[in-house]
Amino acid sequence: METVKEKKKGTDSKKAIKISGAEAIIHCLLAEGVETMYGYPGGAIMPVYDELYKFQDKLTHILTRHEQGATHAAQGYARVSGRVGVAIATSGPGATNLVTGLADAQIDSTPMVCITGQVTRHLLGTDAFQETDIIGISTPVTKWNYQITEASEIPEVMAKAFYIAKSGRPGPVLIDITKNAQIDKFDFSYKKCTGVRSYKPVPKPEMSAIQAAADLINSAKKPFIVWGQGVILGQAEKELKELVEKANIPAAWTIMGASALDTAHPLNVGMVGMHGNYGPNLMTNECDVLLAIGMRFDDRVTGRLEDYAKQAKVLHFEIDPAEINKNVHADVAVLGNSKDTLGLILPLVNENKHEAWHNIFKEKYKIEYDTIIKNDIHPTKDGLTMGEVIEEINLASNNKAVIVSDVGQHQMIACRYAKFSQSKSNITSGGLGTMGFALPAAIGAKMGAMDREVVAIIGDGGFQMTIQELGVIFQHKVPVKIVVLNNEHLGMVRQWQELFFEKRYASTVMVNPDFVKIAESYSIEAKRISERKDLKSTIQEMMASKEPYFLEVKVEQEDNVFPMIPSGASVSEVRLK
Repeated sequence: METVKEKKKGTDSKKAIKISGAEAIIHCLLAEGVETMYGYPGGAIMPVYDELYKFQDKLTHILTRHEQGATHAAQGYARVSGRVGVAIATSGPGATNLVTGLADAQIDSTPMVCITGQVTRHLLGTDAFQETDIIGISTPVTKWNYQITEASEIPEVMAKAFYIAKSGRPGPVLIDITKNAQIDKFDFSYKKCTGVRSYKPVPKPEMSAIQAAADLINSAKKPFIVWGQGVILGQAEKELKELVEKANIPAAWTIMGASALDTAHPLNVGMVGMHGNYGPNLMTNECDVLLAIGMRFDDRVTGRLEDYAKQAKVLHFEIDPAEINKNVHADVAVLGNSKDTLGLILPLVNENKHEAWHNIFKEKYKIEYDTIIKNDIHPTKDGLTMGEVIEEINLASNNKAVIVSDVGQHQMIACRYAKFSQSKSNITSGGLGTMGFALPAAIGAKMGAMDREVVAIIGDGGFQMTIQELGVIFQHKVPVKIVVLNNEHLGMVRQWQELFFEKRYASTVMVNPDFVKIAESYSIEAKRISERKDLKSTIQEMMASKEPYFLEVKVEQEDNVFPMIPSGASVSEVRLK
């Protein structure tokens, strides 16, 4: 049985050699430093897989059990490692099964290159067996895509694909390669791409905007920072921390920005958004200067747009010009990589205190703690809560685990209560909200950071969407920890039905199989608990294990996640119950 192992890095190929297109693809991947890729073979991509077989000592291919699993695994790998994730599939249904992962990576700015096989060039447009126009299908959900029909195109297109995927605001790229282009031979040489005409991935910061932003920060009485994933993608964690501390500004995060600043930092005031913390949501509409750093003003963060931060001067630090004024008007737009722009503004920002302003956040947190948090993580009722499970994982991991969450109530609970002391520790499907994301993404995350503990937090609904990827854990002995929080419902939909549809629980009750037996059938150590007395010791046992581990926790069936901003409401209308 195969185990996960390290591979030697590839090098640039500069001298021309006559090889097939399929072999050229492998040499391109090695030249880009790819060590691990995820995929599923089929007829139209068979020549590439034949070459992969010959390069097993340099390039690890992980056979996922579904092509969607390959994309999510590549996403998890990319998000935790900071490198480009790679997925590969055949034509037709193999290619279309990648679309959800492409869409997920596009909206969450994840660098990924997907390679698909295609029918032979002369069959294009004939409705040949397993022919699908994946270029047309994937255009709306990729940063760039291209169909290769001649072998000689491969080096230049592959180099461009990796450059576009990882430069500027990252995203997914799809390269479709006809079978004849894989088989034909040509004189191969490879040169990495360092630029594309008319594509300017990183805008040059303007000092006038930097100065204007600094002036507003220095004059502010109630400044507030909301940061997103742009801080992590820009590797600006150090600069964010220095800005927060120098100007003494309370700072909150979107779910994609979580872990850029230690959750224990005294100026980290929590999460914004639909299920974010009470104080940060309310104070968005009380601050006088709002610094939005590497975030895109998603509707789950802003609530009703016409009532969002209207009293504040908005400073938008952003790498993508398309995001400026798209949802929220920016009084000052600071374009550029967040590491660069924050580095430039730091010397211009004055030291400050803002004690009265900070006290308001503390008061709001106490209200939220007494009303919600205390009952979530230290409950007195008999049934187990999702919050106390996350808290035990925090304690057992010393706040150092990578938490990969699926989508639903458990995702919001994990994002609210997981504690992070290291960046790139919160991996989730933010913009698309893809159920089934967590299991394959956790596999990829573990392979991207073998030295870190990776814990997947999944609901009983999402788990069954990609449950087949347990086979990857079985085959490759990936030591990931899987926690299924089982409330026997599609919990988030059920919560909405309870609050807004008079408890008409239409199609949200889950009749589940025996998850423990399923995990055990894949030779994964598995346990189920339903009582508080077993929680701490079982979590400790799971975290101490060096092998894959599956834990099902039976939690309260009708627990709700609060605070909550109802859909279409203002952030000022956040509900505590």
